Amino acid sequence: MALELKLSHTAAIILQAIQAGHVYGYSVMEMSGFPSGTVYPALRRLERDGLIRSQWETQTPVDAALRPPRKYYKLTRSGKATLDASHKRYPLLAKLIPSPEAENA
Repeated sequence: MALELKLSHTAAIILQAIQAGHVYGYSVMEMSGFPSGTVYPALRRLERDGLIRSQWETQTPVDAALRPPRKYYKLTRSGKATLDASHKRYPLLAKLIPSPEAENA
């Protein structure tokens, strides 16, 4: 059984944003309104704790878009379970940032 972490409100919002499809740092910043000094350290902590996993994009889309490479984030199983548990602590979280599955329901 995974260790149940109690997420801060900030961490819960970031996990919810990733689940909702905001999968790279800048998009999490835009969605949440948090500054980079909040988002990027939180992403590193969430990855260290095994709640998210990251991967740099391949060079081809970067070259085509003439922009720096993006690091994409994805929830792990543990991250999904922790986020689900955090919905009890922060009941409005899913309404604040609805996931694609919730919008199609």
